[in-house]
Formats: sequence, C-alpha cells, structure tokens
Amino acid sequence: MSSLRKRRSGAKRLFIILGVVLLAGGIFVGGIVVGNYKNMGNFLKVYSTVHSKYLEPTSTTELMDGAMKGMVESLDDPYSSYLDAETYSYLREQIRGTFGGLGILVGIKDNYLTVVRAFEDTPASKGGIKAGDKIAAIDGKDAEGMDLETAVSMMRGPVGTEITLSLLRESQEQPVEVTIKREEISVPTVEGHMVKDTSVAHISVAQFNQKTPEELNAVLDKLKKKNMKSIVLDLRNNPGGELKAAKKIADKFIPRGPIVYVDYRSGKDITFKADDKYLDLPVVVLVNKNSASASEIVAGAIKDTDSGELVGTTTFGKGIVQTVFPLDNGAALKLTTARYLTPDKHNIHKKGIKPDVKVKLDKETRDDAQLQKALEILSN
Repeated sequence: MSSLRKRRSGAKRLFIILGVVLLAGGIFVGGIVVGNYKNMGNFLKVYSTVHSKYLEPTSTTELMDGAMKGMVESLDDPYSSYLDAETYSYLREQIRGTFGGLGILVGIKDNYLTVVRAFEDTPASKGGIKAGDKIAAIDGKDAEGMDLETAVSMMRGPVGTEITLSLLRESQEQPVEVTIKREEISVPTVEGHMVKDTSVAHISVAQFNQKTPEELNAVLDKLKKKNMKSIVLDLRNNPGGELKAAKKIADKFIPRGPIVYVDYRSGKDITFKADDKYLDLPVVVLVNKNSASASEIVAGAIKDTDSGELVGTTTFGKGIVQTVFPLDNGAALKLTTARYLTPDKHNIHKKGIKPDVKVKLDKETRDDAQLQKALEILSN
C-alpha cells in the first residue's frame, strides 16, 4: 500500500510539472498551435533523469526553481532575474528604504558588482570599502557575472554575523580581502546643506525609494528657512531605484508637462506628467557615469524642459524599466518590460545623457571641480 501511494504521489507530481511545462512551452490555445514539443520532451527527460539518477537526492522545488532561474538567465539581461523568496523579501525592504547588511550601494560594471557608494558610519565605510571597488568574491564564492539580487541576498544576513568580501582595486594588483560584521542599516537617501557664504543649497540624492520624496520635502523645508535661492541637485553615483519616486522628485523641479514616457512591449504605454507646482528656482544637476536609471529620468526631465543645466560627465545609460511579478511561493520574477524616453523622446539606453557642461574630476586632487562649476553657473 505504501509503495502504491508513493507511485501515485510521484505520478501526481510529474503530472503537475507536465502541466506547468506545457503551459510554459505552449499548447493548442485559441486555435493557434505554439511551442516546441521536442524541447518540452527533453525538459521532462532531464527532470526525470536528474530526479531519479543524480547521486544526491533532489527535491521538485529545487529543480523547478533552478529551471525558472535558468529560463530568465537565458535572456542574457543583467536586469531580469528570478528572485527566490528570501531575495524578494530583501528587494521589498530596499524599496521601502530600510534594510540590514553592510551599508553599500552596488551596481554592475564590466560584469562585476561594483561599489557605487559606501555610506558613512556603516560597517562598509568602517571596513575601508570604497566607491569603485569591484567585488570579486563573497564569502569565497566567485561574484563575476552575479546578478544584483543574488549579491544582495548573500551580503545581507543576521545582525552580528561576519562576511568576507574579495575586492579588486585599480591601485592594487592583488585582490583585497575585507571581513566585516553586519549591522542594521537605515540610511537616508537625501541630504542637504547650504554652501558656505552663499544662498545655494547642495542637495544629494543617493538613490530612489518610497521614502525619498518625503525626505526631499523635509530637506527643502529646512533649507528654505536658511534663505535658499538656488539648488545644486547632486545625482552623482545614484544607481536609480523606484520609478514612482523619481517621478515625484522630477515634479519638484520642472513645470507642467511630460516627465517620462514609459514604452511597454505589451499593454498600454504610460506618460508620467508634472503638475505646475514646482520650486521655480535656478537648478544645476550634477551627474557622472554612475548616475543611472531613475536618476537619469530626473536628469533627463530637467534637461529636456530647460529647467536647469547638467554638469559633469555622461550618465550610465540604463533606459529600461523592470516590473516585479510576485509568484505563489513567495518568490518573484523581475523582468525588463519597457523602455523609457525623456520628455523630448530620447532613448538613452546604452547611450546615457550628455551634460550641458562637461567637467571631469581630477583624481589627483580633492577639489570637486564639478561642484565648483555648478556654483559658478548659479552665481552668474
């Protein structure tokens, strides 16, 4: 009886998997035949062989997770990924603006996870991690080609636990190993102060999450009381974030009209528009090669509407939008679903946005030539 139940259970599980595979690969739907049955047959053969012959026991969940992850990886898109339940939970924390871990922002550059910013007074900054460091390994696991979500899930963990990163630096031939202890991280995304002896406010936005618009409003209210007459909006090393947050930030700086066009492959295209309630102050935006995605939306909107000038170097060039589709098992699919266009309908993907005034930083000095140029423009 026990053997019979096992066979029935196995048959039921295989039937469910077969249904999933046929749904994914295509069946006779609405009079249209789609799919490649030979590949579907191979898929089932691989599943059955691995499940029954592999040296170590395997679970259906593990194999299906691997299949879904491989399906997305076959797109060869570094911004699309299958997120397991733990990784998806971390992503939601980051969007909300609170997360635990090391206190760094990372992006992808030259197929390596690259540190965009190490926040002050966090484990990362205390451990000597610097912007520009490339993460070669995480706790001994090769990180070359690793997607952002996987890296984030590995670098986060219980408060008090340690993690070892192997870092590549231009100034050193051999990788640098750094071991640091995780802490609870809560880092504001907006900081601002008045430039000494001026009426210019220097406002830095580190990334865009759900808290960013509220934080910007608080900083603006504080600086208005200090006789703010013009603004340097610093988006350097800002890797992006939530689209809706970027829309709300841009709305503060540009007059009525389009902020960004979102062009979907399927479904209705969206145009995010600004109202006519904006600061109406002289603005210079600082950008560099690490200004990406949502920060490019803000910079592009300000440039195209002549609401301010851009100073710095050409931005990263991420002009595509990802949508997160929650799945039933607590996991999610993060998929590139649209491209965005600036108000003048420029497609900046893999091109970036050129500044109005090009200014490079001299690595040999500590002078911030880009900020000084912005102050010069505002003074004139």
